[in-house]
Amino acid sequence: MDLVEVLPQLHMFRFRIGQAYLWRDGTDLTLVDAGDAESAASIEDGIRTLGLDPAGIGHIVLTHGHRDHYGSAQELADRHGAQVLAHALDAPVVRGESPVPQPDLLDWERPLYEHGLTCPEAPPTRVDREVTGGEVLAFGGGARVVHAPGHTPGSIALHLPRHGVLFTGDCVAFTDRVILGVFNVDRAEARAAFRRLAALAPRTVCFGHGDPLTGNAAAVMEAAANGA
Repeated sequence: MDLVEVLPQLHMFRFRIGQAYLWRDGTDLTLVDAGDAESAASIEDGIRTLGLDPAGIGHIVLTHGHRDHYGSAQELADRHGAQVLAHALDAPVVRGESPVPQPDLLDWERPLYEHGLTCPEAPPTRVDREVTGGEVLAFGGGARVVHAPGHTPGSIALHLPRHGVLFTGDCVAFTDRVILGVFNVDRAEARAAFRRLAALAPRTVCFGHGDPLTGNAAAVMEAAANGA
């Protein structure tokens, strides 16, 4: 795992597949996603590297119900007493009550999707609070939940207006450029969500896959969304 500073109060955990983010308000910590089922120890070690105590993890916000994003949430929540949040439409998948919706794959996505299946299975994970969009969460000066369906029905983004930070989940990705995320269950919904996120004009964008965007982010997002 790599630990990358995005902003002084924001770090990214980069795993073999995907990534998660740590936001800190003093010693109060919020995780945005939690990596796969083998990531808990690495996340805790990374937090300690920053001189912080993993016991400060108060909330784990899941952007959607895929195994590489919620795999370690239950372990971390049990160990540190964190509250797990997810959208009401993806919560049954996270809890293991419903199957993962199958994506409508383009031909070029199939090999990538099969590679992603090598990620360890995620255990059923509790969801302490279900959100639907529009809620303001108590971190980062007020983090607004934005429903961004298309990748999955319950995909969400998180917008921190005070800091100009946007977490897109897998609605948007960064390869050599900003693109619509892959493996979508509804590509048209995902494109519409992409355009709504770009309209927020963020200064810093954190993706579920790919390096954060910290320069000219609003213009880059707008151009990419218009071309998606």
